[in-house]
Parts: sequence; C-alpha cells; structure tokens
Amino acid sequence: MPAGLLKNWKTILECAGLACMATFLVIGASSGIGHALAGMLAGQGHRVLATYNTRSPQPISGVEWFPLDVLNPQADWSFVPEQLDGLAYCPGAINLKPFARATPDDFRKDFELQLIGAVRSIQASLPALKKSSSASVVLFSTVAVQSGFGFHAIVGASKGAVEGLARSLAAELAPAVRVNVVAPSLTDTPLAAQLLSNEERRSASAQRHPMKRVGVAGDPAAAAQFLLGDGSSWITGQVIHVDGGMGVLR
Repeated sequence: MPAGLLKNWKTILECAGLACMATFLVIGASSGIGHALAGMLAGQGHRVLATYNTRSPQPISGVEWFPLDVLNPQADWSFVPEQLDGLAYCPGAINLKPFARATPDDFRKDFELQLIGAVRSIQASLPALKKSSSASVVLFSTVAVQSGFGFHAIVGASKGAVEGLARSLAAELAPAVRVNVVAPSLTDTPLAAQLLSNEERRSASAQRHPMKRVGVAGDPAAAAQFLLGDGSSWITGQVIHVDGGMGVLR
C-alpha cells in the first residue's frame, strides 16, 4: 500500500478510536457560521480556540474564547498556540448598495475586513500551522463572485480577492498547508437579518434558490468542518459552493 494512503487510513482509524484530537482556531465565532463551526468542531472532541470582537459570544462547551479586532494592526495574537491543525476566518459584511452610491471608502473598509483581516490571521497563525502534519485553512466567499448580482459590487470585489488569495496560498503553501474557500448564498445569520427581516423577504429569497429554502449557519459550517478535517486531505485551492444551487442552476 502506498505510504500516503497508509498514513490516511492510520489517521482515520486513530480518530475512530478517539485518539485523534486536533487544535483549531476560528476567527469571528461570536455568531452565525463561525459560531456554528466552533460548536461542530468542539462537539467532535477537538480543542477549539475562538475569537470575538464587539459581540459577546454565547458560550459553547469546550471552546476557549479570546477577544480580537482583526482591523487593529497591533492586535495581540499571543493566544495562538504552538501548533494549529486548522484555521477558519469567518468575519464578514454584507454591504449592498447601487454602484453609483458606493464610495471608495466603502470598498476600502470591506476590503480591510474581508481580505486584510484574513491575511493578518493567516500570517499570525502560519508558524503554528506549519508544525501540524495536516494543516488546513478555510476562508469564506460568496456565490455573488461567480454569478454576479446587482448591488453586490462591494462585497463581490472583496470576496473575489479572497478567492484569489486562497488559490495563490494553496499553491505556495502546498503540501504543508491546504487552503480552500466556502462560498455560501444568503444564509440565515445575524449578518443577514436585514435581508430576511420579514416573511415576505424570506419567502422571496427561498424561491430564488433551486433548493427553495434559505441556508442556515450549519450548511456552510458543515462544509468548512469537512475542509478542516483529514477527510479532505487531497483537496486544496478549491472554492466549494454551498448555495442551494444558486450559483449553477437556473
């Protein structure tokens, strides 16, 4: 049996016997997809470090919480452990407006949160990730990058940059660190509350998706959980669409 395949089977068997516990860092886990992902990973028995900024997180059993402002160049990253097996960057924004009303500052602010925050997080965690035998980074994009929607110029531009970053890093960091992206459609989280503020809006959004429902936080979180784990050890540089079919079906 090839050495790589033997290693994968050994890892699977060890994890089945609960001898395998990884350490993951979830940036922006106070609510929504990040919160769901932290809970899923902790529920598997992994060590989970999670960060929050302005929103106080609802506690999750087994999750260690740390305050962090990714927009602060002087942020304290001392909580990052000696070794990390995975990093998920979950902060985001949905800033929708007509292009004629969008200012350069709108684009800068979104770019700072969506891309530069991810860059800072990966750079602060990279030494620890490189000490893992199977490290993974998961970033988040949006279906709007592939499909193109009106009023999405700001978020489409910044998330498009995130996808470009992920593919470049996947090439540069292979085989030590895998880098992938999850690209959801509209998901029922606090971030999207204004877009789903009443039953009429929720129903209209559901009907636009081939699966005829709005996503929930657990949908993209489950994809991220898979990409962080050993079951995806031969997947890197990919954008996984968790969008109810919105991106490719008509």
